[in-house]
Amino acid sequence: MTQDTWNFIFIGISFALYIGIAFKSRAGSTKEYYTAGGGVSPLANGMATAADWMSAATFISMAGVVASSGYDGSRFLMGWTGGFVLLTVLMVPFLRKFGKSTVPDFIGDRFYSKTARFVAVLCAIFICMTYIMGQMRGVGVVFSQLFGIGIPLGVIIGASIVFLYAGLGGMKGITYTQVAQYSVMAFAYTIPAVFIAILLTNNFIPQLGLIGNYTQGDATPVPFLEKLNNINTSIGFSKYTDGSLSKIDMFCITAALMCGTAGLPHVIVRFFTVKDVKAVRKSACWTLAFIAVIYLTAPTIGAFSRVNLIEKLNNTAYSEAPAWLAEYETTGQMAWVDKNNDGIINIHGPATSSAGKPNNNVFVSDNGKPKYPPADADESLQKGQHGERLLALKPDMTNPNELYFGTDIMVMANPSMAGLPKWVIALLMAGCIAAALSTAAGLLLVLSTSISHDLMKNIIKPDLSDREEVNYARIASFVALGVATYFGINPPSAFIAKTVAFAFGLAASSFFPTLLMGIFNKRMNKEGAVSGMVCGILFTISYIIYFQFLGGTKDQWFLGISPEGIGFVGMLVNFAIALVVRFFTPAPPEHIQHMVDRIRRPVSAPGDENDTPPVVH
Repeated sequence: MTQDTWNFIFIGISFALYIGIAFKSRAGSTKEYYTAGGGVSPLANGMATAADWMSAATFISMAGVVASSGYDGSRFLMGWTGGFVLLTVLMVPFLRKFGKSTVPDFIGDRFYSKTARFVAVLCAIFICMTYIMGQMRGVGVVFSQLFGIGIPLGVIIGASIVFLYAGLGGMKGITYTQVAQYSVMAFAYTIPAVFIAILLTNNFIPQLGLIGNYTQGDATPVPFLEKLNNINTSIGFSKYTDGSLSKIDMFCITAALMCGTAGLPHVIVRFFTVKDVKAVRKSACWTLAFIAVIYLTAPTIGAFSRVNLIEKLNNTAYSEAPAWLAEYETTGQMAWVDKNNDGIINIHGPATSSAGKPNNNVFVSDNGKPKYPPADADESLQKGQHGERLLALKPDMTNPNELYFGTDIMVMANPSMAGLPKWVIALLMAGCIAAALSTAAGLLLVLSTSISHDLMKNIIKPDLSDREEVNYARIASFVALGVATYFGINPPSAFIAKTVAFAFGLAASSFFPTLLMGIFNKRMNKEGAVSGMVCGILFTISYIIYFQFLGGTKDQWFLGISPEGIGFVGMLVNFAIALVVRFFTPAPPEHIQHMVDRIRRPVSAPGDENDTPPVVH
């Protein structure tokens, strides 16, 4: 069978499974729409939370970042895994005991203010919209490669599927769909890694292969990381195990990702679907175990794919290049420009550049992306003398690098580069789609509930019936998905993980400090919380917009901190403003302070409310 046939078989079966589960488990009430009825088992919720967490940024882009930047890519590994520990220790048990179904619900009641609730709704919308942009981009990347179409059309196809089972099924449908999606993702991520580890290191455990010897070919075995460092330095890149980011920027990005994780509304709300606080803690343990399967494998995939890419293509005549190169050229994920007209693919790093600011750009472009002649252009403008796809851009002659590849394509290209069986490649494609769709569905639910429940029901129109509330949620899903589709086609960053990092920065600067102070500082009042949230997120989003859209340059960064890491500074701004304002304003009412004391107790005491599933009101 052809590769396309295998792809359609695996993806068709998985889609039928997802949609069938969503239809069978569709929500029939607001309680089921928001919290799946509060009766999901810890094991199932652990798998669903892991699937929600394993976004396109994790599954598709994180290993690609590790492949392209080496040590610097570990900021995502450390930030996202460390953040989940913060989330499970400092946040979810207390929020679950409080018994509200959404983050704005908690903030509105804890800070006894509709204004606080409204600000929290706006923050949730900003965070989720930024995050879902990356997911829709990931969907587009996968579908473009799968069907040989452009990314924009791939984004539209993916958005339609997400709306079908997320907008209609609610949390109940999403939860059980995500259990199936995690199973697909786990096998799709680990099986190719095992195959490639055996081929490159003769070790069937990828993690041991990474720290073991490179054994492919007839050469004397050498430590794999030493081999990778030698490959990098020989063509003008820095050592793979060295970093190029400044220490302060690396620290701030990692901290922003970590604290942003602990403030992500779509992950927090997952823990409202289990029965009680005890089940929350069990579910968190299961989630960490399931996440570890992916996160411990990502560095190996990144390292293996870099070796495969360079070994297969560097100094290879284009006419003799593997067939997968032309396939990725067709979809715009890879491009070759024959700068010296020798017909040979040359890969070089920034150290070989003669430009004032060293780079290894293949072509001159404002956004770093390839641009092609119109489809109806003359054949001579479409194809080069060696059969390569031509660009409508001038080559960058300040360096000899001739190969462009998108960071987000490395995971999908890795099995093809290693020559793995077709069914393994098809399984990976199914996993990539599952990753992007699972998180997009969770984000879409949070967006819709923030608008229907927190905004419409609790602020604008309190007399909404259950049916009207669910209908508003579905309308909000449709509108939000339309906006996300637009930004998935026109993303604020060239690769998925960076776009998602902005969402974590927004969460770190808004929700994380407010939730933390709401739980552990009983004297934090509404004035302090609202002021902190507003100042933190406005500072962060202004910084991101200026440097991503308004022409800000790297030499203007505050203390050398990139837009990816500025969320950490925004978080400090939030804390500082909130604490100062609290000092000059009245303390919260006594019943609020007693409530905060109550939710911090590890077990129920006389006078406490029972740990029951959240009641949506």
